Amino acid sequence: MGDEAAVYDGIGRAYSRHRRPDPRIAAQVELALGDAATILDVGAGTGSYEPAGAQVTAVEPSPVMAAQRPAGAGPVVRAVAERLPFADGDFDAAMAVLTVHHWADVRAGLAEMARVARRLVVLTFDPPVHFRFWLLDEYVPEVRELASAVVPGAHQVADMIGADRVEVVPVPADCVDEFLWAHWRRPERYLDPEVRSCMSGLALLAPQLVDERMARLQADLDAGIWHARHRDLLQLDAIDGGFRLVVRD
Repeated sequence: MGDEAAVYDGIGRAYSRHRRPDPRIAAQVELALGDAATILDVGAGTGSYEPAGAQVTAVEPSPVMAAQRPAGAGPVVRAVAERLPFADGDFDAAMAVLTVHHWADVRAGLAEMARVARRLVVLTFDPPVHFRFWLLDEYVPEVRELASAVVPGAHQVADMIGADRVEVVPVPADCVDEFLWAHWRRPERYLDPEVRSCMSGLALLAPQLVDERMARLQADLDAGIWHARHRDLLQLDAIDGGFRLVVRD
């Protein structure tokens, strides 16, 4: 429990301000969950994508994250995905949203989810698409070298859980949930240290390195270089950042 909890104890302090659910992504997750009445949210964080109206139990190892769950949210169990303290088939569905890349053993965690629920909904990302991003290409390629960058692709996850389908989850240009790709068309948002603190890919790098690279981004924005280089992005309303919803009905 220590490693995953320590990560989010450090980077999760402002999560409730910046990692709010995007309604379009939330709708896609909720549709995949269907009519499940009892749901286990694994690696729940602040519970952003837990559907209203269902009986949700959260699994979250970080007390800092759990403390930011809204009033009235379901109960939180301190545990990790690889060792879920529940009986076989205890839930109608289990969900995991942008968390598997922080698990110590993805295969074991997914097997545990499949043990406690029939319906599974996993929001993850495909590394080849996800890491082909201007922010990484031009400013912080070191993100690709983090341990959390070594994650199974969506179709590997699908094979592990016997999924029925894999859905593309587009990132809107005005995405509310401020994860790493959220500001692909709003580069100035990456200049805010608090916003960056809620993006694990940036928060886990050396602060001095990130500050230096963001100063470079600031200079490119001031000089009009970024806008000239990425004028094509300014015409788009949404983009494929590699996010995938893996669903077992």
